[in-house]
Amino acid sequence: MINFATSPASALPNSPSRSLQPAALNALKQPEPTRATRQRARASTSLERSVFQQINQYRQQQGLSALTTNSAITRQARRHSQNMANSSLLSHDGFDGRVKTIGKTIRYRSAAENVAYNFGFSNPAAQAVSGWLKSPGHLENIVGNFSLTGIGMAKNGRGEYYFTQIFIQR
Repeated sequence: MINFATSPASALPNSPSRSLQPAALNALKQPEPTRATRQRARASTSLERSVFQQINQYRQQQGLSALTTNSAITRQARRHSQNMANSSLLSHDGFDGRVKTIGKTIRYRSAAENVAYNFGFSNPAAQAVSGWLKSPGHLENIVGNFSLTGIGMAKNGRGEYYFTQIFIQR
């Protein structure tokens, strides 16, 4: 079973960057990850990389430039995918907030987002990309005038995969 949704491109104003004080940075430190956590992270990264490669391959076949990944965008995509996996709900809720957060470190002109959900497939990344390419709204984002991207994937305890790809044009 697959469900897809898309968000229209958004052009939110950029917010000025703010810095954190050292005490605030210490509060953000996370405990050391467990072995199981590291293994899940490697699996997620592999699927994210697969989506990235498939999207860029498609763009290049269409005569478009390849997208470049950005860690700030990827961080937002991963958080959103994890939130969807935790709630078992496919959505674009919080898209404007994700873009505003990205805008604190990247000046941009426009942004868009694709999300996907699937389970029961041997290659969930390929399934997500295939669904996006068959959907006019998702395809519009994939071939859009964007230069940066970030991709996040999360899998919940029910074996459901949630993908988020955020597109940014500087």
